[in-house]
Amino acid sequence: MATIRPHNILVSIDIGTTKICTLVAQQLGTDQLEIIGIGQSPSYGLRKGIVVNMGQTIHSIKRAVKEAEIMAGITIESAYIGISGGHIHSISSQGIVPIKRGVVRKSDVSNAIVAARAIPIPEGQQVLHVLPQYFIIDSAEKIYDPVGLHGVRLEVQAHIIMGSITSVQNLVNCCEMAGITVKDIILEQLASAQAVLSKDERTLGVAMIDIGGGTADVALYQQESIRHTMVLPVAGNHFTNDIAIGLCTPLKEAEEIKRTYGLASKELLENDDLIEIEMIQGNKMRIIKRSDLVRIIEPRAQELLSLIYDKLVMHNLLDMMTTGVVLTGGGSLLKGMDSLAQRIFSMPVRIGMPRIAHDIPGSLENPIYATGYGLLLQALKKGCSNINIEGPLLKRIIMSMKSWVSDFF
Repeated sequence: MATIRPHNILVSIDIGTTKICTLVAQQLGTDQLEIIGIGQSPSYGLRKGIVVNMGQTIHSIKRAVKEAEIMAGITIESAYIGISGGHIHSISSQGIVPIKRGVVRKSDVSNAIVAARAIPIPEGQQVLHVLPQYFIIDSAEKIYDPVGLHGVRLEVQAHIIMGSITSVQNLVNCCEMAGITVKDIILEQLASAQAVLSKDERTLGVAMIDIGGGTADVALYQQESIRHTMVLPVAGNHFTNDIAIGLCTPLKEAEEIKRTYGLASKELLENDDLIEIEMIQGNKMRIIKRSDLVRIIEPRAQELLSLIYDKLVMHNLLDMMTTGVVLTGGGSLLKGMDSLAQRIFSMPVRIGMPRIAHDIPGSLENPIYATGYGLLLQALKKGCSNINIEGPLLKRIIMSMKSWVSDFF
C-alpha cells in the first residue's frame, strides 16, 4: 500500500457505541472531497460513547481502519475522530466587561469571553470550548460582530461545553494503540450538523437530533452559530434491549427484528404481520404479531423524543427552530421516527442525509454516515493542516480541543 499523503488525503473515524466507521477522502481543489475508502466494524468496548474495555475498542478500530485501507489502497497513519458520550454537557453563561477605549477591539471581545468562562467547574470536568452566541453593547440590540462599534459596556452570551478529560484521553489512547495518530477531536453533533444541515437552516434556526447507538446528540443552530447542545444517554441500543427483553430473544436477533420490522408508531401499522423470531432458550422459534413489536418500540421512541422536546421547552428554545427538526444517525432509520417527531414537536421534520458531491454511487446516502462525513468536512475547513503539538498526551488533547467549533462558523 502507498503511504498516506496528508496534503490531499483526509481520514475520519466515527467511534460509536454500536459501530466504528472509517472514511478516507481525497481532496479535490479547495472545497470538495471524493470518498475513496470506507471501513466498518461492529463496536465492542464502548458504552454510551465511553470506553469501558480498551482491548475490545482497539480491536474494533483496527478492523474498521484495515477495511478502509484495503478499499483506498493506502496505509492510514492519522485521522480526525469524533467524540460524544454522557460525560459531555453544556451550560449558558454571560460575560460583561468595560470597553476600554470606547470602541470595541478584539481584545475586548476576548476579555468578555474570558469573563463568561469564569464559572464553577464540576469535579473531574474540563471546559472544552466557549462558544460566543451574540454580543450586546450598552444593553442595546443583539450583535454578532461587535468589533469597531462604539460603546461603554460589552456583554457576551456564550454556550460552554464541558466534558471529562479522562474519557477523551481513553479514546485517544485506543486510537494510538491501534496505530492511528489523532489529528483533532471534534464534537460529534457539530460534525453531523456540518454534514446534513443547509446554510439556510443554520441561519433561520433548526434543531438537529443525531440518534446513535448509545447516545442521542442534539445541536440547535440560529444565525449560523450554535445556540444549544446536549447529549442524552437514550438511543438505538435501548430499543434493541427493550425488544430482547420483551420478546425473550437474543440481542443480535432483536437488532435484526428492529431494522426489518420495527415501527415507531402503531399508526403506521397497516397489516398485523406474523413474524418468526428466535427464542433466547436454545434454537427454539416462535411466532409473534408485528403489533407486539410496535407496543415495545413506540413507548421508547416517545420517551426519547419527548425528553428532547421537554428539555428544549425548559430552555425556551422552540421559537428558535424556525425551519423545524432534522433527524440523523442510525436511529433515524427506524420507520416512522420522522412522523412521530413531527407529532411531538408540532413542526416540520426531515431525515438528514450527508450532502456529498462526489461519492461512490449510493454508498454514503445514509444517515449513519453523517458524523463520519462531517468530520471530513471539518478537516477540509481546517485546510488539511496537521496538528503537531509536542508534549504529554493530555496536553495535546486539551490543545486539540481548543480548535473545536470555531472553524464551523
